[in-house]
Amino acid sequence: MKEDNETTTTGPAGRRTGGEATLSTESEFRTDKRASGAIGGTPEDGPGTHEGVHSTYEAGRGTHDGGRGRATYEAGRGSGTPPTPAALPERPSASAPLPEHSPAPAPLHGPPAPPDPVLSTEGLPRWLDPVVDAVRTVRGEQLSAFLPPADGGGRQAAVLILLGEGEDGPELLLTERSSSLRAHAGQPSFPGGSLDPADGDPLTTGPLRAALREAEEETGLDPDGVQLFGVLPRLYIPLTRFVVTPVLGWWRAPSPVRAVDPGETARVFSVPVSELTDPAHRAVAVHPRGHEGPAFLVRDALVWGFTAGVIDRMLHFAGWERPWDRGKRVSLDRHA
Repeated sequence: MKEDNETTTTGPAGRRTGGEATLSTESEFRTDKRASGAIGGTPEDGPGTHEGVHSTYEAGRGTHDGGRGRATYEAGRGSGTPPTPAALPERPSASAPLPEHSPAPAPLHGPPAPPDPVLSTEGLPRWLDPVVDAVRTVRGEQLSAFLPPADGGGRQAAVLILLGEGEDGPELLLTERSSSLRAHAGQPSFPGGSLDPADGDPLTTGPLRAALREAEEETGLDPDGVQLFGVLPRLYIPLTRFVVTPVLGWWRAPSPVRAVDPGETARVFSVPVSELTDPAHRAVAVHPRGHEGPAFLVRDALVWGFTAGVIDRMLHFAGWERPWDRGKRVSLDRHA
């Protein structure tokens, strides 16, 4: 994501020109003191509990603004740890409802506009089933205490939560900001950034296109190899006024990735889900101003703030979270 308090605005792990701002702000880190609730506060999970490897949940009914606009849903259940992909058969062919939208008009000059991105669960590996179920049922207030303003205000942005299969099983793609940057140097984050006008409607396919575009710009990945399969409820970051849409993707055909601009991005790396769920790699990050939130110590990186909060909630509602020591504290004096 970008940050407009720099002379040149920056990406989640790098810098781009334009009036864009970063999600890596103090406000994205504001969680409750127990570090066990939603991003920015305690989730209202409804009846049910969420402790242990085989956790389940029932979140009730609700609505959220996702990639199709306003959707209504009923909560389901998720349980179990992320399995080894090779041990499971492929998911039967099935497509999720696609966003309803009008085709993008062709420009008056130049080549036609690219086709709109779509959401599909067809061909996903079975280990992603709990994530798909969670995306369909989770409510915004279960993810964060900060929801988009009722008046529709805010600056639209999107991040890509890209899951793939690596040598150590299911894994998640992250970037790390350059240590030379003035703000949040060295902080890991999802690829992502502000919506451009060309991305389209922020309530339909705009966030999908923005998430893929930003990921390509920052990591060099081939967006044709990414299958988008879900959109989480939009979240709000009060300090920057960003309304962030987390877009989930399956890295169906992995492509080489790199730090496109080393002056902005220190590295692009993947973290196995097994490391994210390992209690030994979990902690509570403590900000110098006293705020606390979930953190992950993985691959020589401390993941905290907005990114850690979203990962924490994803693991929780997919039923992959394992009991971990919330008394383990990590100071952010060097990272904030």
